[in-house]
Amino acid sequence: MNSNKSSVNAEMLDRMYKNVKMGSDSMINIMSRVKDDSFRRELTSQLDAYEGYSRQVGDMIYEAGGKPREEGIMTKMSAKIGMAMNTMTDSTTSHLAQMVIEGATMGMTDMTKIVREYENRECGEAPLRLAREIAEFEDKSIEKLKKFL
Repeated sequence: MNSNKSSVNAEMLDRMYKNVKMGSDSMINIMSRVKDDSFRRELTSQLDAYEGYSRQVGDMIYEAGGKPREEGIMTKMSAKIGMAMNTMTDSTTSHLAQMVIEGATMGMTDMTKIVREYENRECGEAPLRLAREIAEFEDKSIEKLKKFL
């Protein structure tokens, strides 16, 4: 693989990793507020998928000689505080589902933008295929969560 392709792959994979780690962290942060068992099972299933994608993207980064990097501490704390504030007055299943749907929508949008941005650049097919898979997963997750609204 030439150095330009390696650089493009590293850039793409870094963005993908941050996306799925943010999804995973958000699921973990919201779990303590979930009271509905069915909703908890759905979120647990989605958390497992996000963690699996994190491992896959992380492995690709390691294979390319890099190291996975998460969002900065300020971004993570801001998300955690925002969620805490958002659930302070309303922690109903419907509200929590709405929050998760909004987060998954942002993740899906970001992943779709990543695909569009990199599909016409010199990058590997494996990261593109995985980015498409993650975007599709997030889209399906949104549909599954709608029943909890």
